[in-house]
Amino acid sequence: MSDPSEEPTSQERELEPNETREQQENSSMDEYQQLKQKLFVFTLVITAVVFVSVWFYYSLNIALNYLIGACTGVVYLRMLARDVERLGNQKQSLSKGRLAMFIGLIIVATQWDQLQVMPIFLGFLTYKAALLVYVLQTTLLPDSK
Repeated sequence: MSDPSEEPTSQERELEPNETREQQENSSMDEYQQLKQKLFVFTLVITAVVFVSVWFYYSLNIALNYLIGACTGVVYLRMLARDVERLGNQKQSLSKGRLAMFIGLIIVATQWDQLQVMPIFLGFLTYKAALLVYVLQTTLLPDSK
């Protein structure tokens, strides 16, 4: 560690003898909470930008279909984050209920004439775009945590 103001990495934390396992777990949970918050913010920003763009270039109906999918994606991401938090303490594996919500939405979209499957599906994938933005940010700009 050349700069004392830098936060130690997880590997460096394991080497510090004065730090207890509980402090390491709390630090890891803090990092996880920051990651979760960044992903939600990225998802919401991307959703807003794409919603306005689709409304401008296509129509309000298609933009609203996209927004339905994006909102479902945000709920999916929140449910996934909650499952990950419980993993280890209370559960041994992740639940599959999140996927049922998405499948139900696609079934409703195929049956209801006002809904269009493609914008809903692409809206749902918005959280994946947020993951890509986060990975690119941490890879290309590692100091901007």
